[in-house]
Parts: sequence; structure tokens; C-alpha cells
Amino acid sequence: MQADDHVSCLKADLLESPGTFRVLVGVTGSVAALKLPLLVSQLLQLPGVDVRVVTTEHAKHFYNAAEVSVKIYTDKDEWELWTRRSDPVLHIELRRWADLLVIAPLDANTLGKIASGICDNLLTCVVRAWDTSRPLLFCPAMNTAMWLHPITAQQVSKLKEFGYVEIPCIAKKLVCGDEGKGAMAEVSTIVSTVKQYLQKPDESSQKT
Repeated sequence: MQADDHVSCLKADLLESPGTFRVLVGVTGSVAALKLPLLVSQLLQLPGVDVRVVTTEHAKHFYNAAEVSVKIYTDKDEWELWTRRSDPVLHIELRRWADLLVIAPLDANTLGKIASGICDNLLTCVVRAWDTSRPLLFCPAMNTAMWLHPITAQQVSKLKEFGYVEIPCIAKKLVCGDEGKGAMAEVSTIVSTVKQYLQKPDESSQKT
């Protein structure tokens, strides 16, 4: 019965609402994940926007879930939801639900996974199953030394080849004390970029 209740809650949470633009926020294990509550709050201020979050386990270290006003999906949800063949598969349901996926921050580890096609958690499974006719935005965030490693440019380029859109990192004093490029783009920049993709309500309601 508990599993059935979980499925019912999922279906209710992801029920498509005509007239809304559905934004899925992916958050990974960079210190910039501490900006998740602010990002979600500002996205929700956009007209007609609905938001859900997919988090990696390491990302949880940096933000307070109680400060995030929308449902946060985790790896635990993926595995607890499916118990028999008729149950929904969470990463597929999220992929169907979302009009746009923005990964903010995208840490070096998950960047490498996505570039290589690895899908070993809920977020990377959503990415691997993503409908490439819909926008996927990514916001790199890492230490300057990691950003400057030659493989980083190759991996960012690979994501762009997939059709994904980079919201470039910026140069500033990082939390670790280093100064240089690698900080996640400002939240205002991310929200402004998402805003460019907003559909009119009648277009959103006609999505299959």
C-alpha cells in the first residue's frame, strides 16, 4: 500500500497543468548548489512557470531543502517508486513532464559523466533520456584549476555538440579562496536565459 501511495503522490505532483511552462532544475555537487533556493524562488516569479528539482546526493551537502519551496527528487525516489512492471519510471516521468532542463550548477564530475553518456543516478538518467527537441541548459561550476584542465573544454564542447546550451561560468573569487574563472553564472543570468525559452500558454497546453 505504501508503494501505491508513493506512485499516487508522484502522479499528482507531476500532473500536467495547461498554461504552465515546466522547468526541471538539476543540481550537482558544487558549492554553487547553495544558490538553489534563490534560483528556484526567482524562476517561480516568471509568469506561468512551474519548477521541480532533481538533486544528486553530493549536492545535498550545500543547500537546505527546507528553503526550497518545490518538490526535490532524489536517487532514493527513483528506486523506491518502482516495485513492479506497471510502476512508472521516475527519470522517464520527469523527462516527459519538463519543457526545459537547466543544470545549475553542473560540477566537473557530472560534466564528465554526461559527456561520456554515463547515467548512474537520477539526474544523469534524465539527461540520457532527454528529448533533444527541448532545451537543456547547463551552468558549469568548479575550481579554476579544474576548469583549466584540457579535458574540461573537450567535455563542454561535447555537450554543445549534443545541442545543449552553455550558460558560461564567470571569473570571481571562489569560496575556496582562489580567484579566476569557474564560478557558476549569476542566478539573474540563469533566470534571464530560461525566460528566453518561455512559451505562450496555448503552445504549452498543446504539447504531447
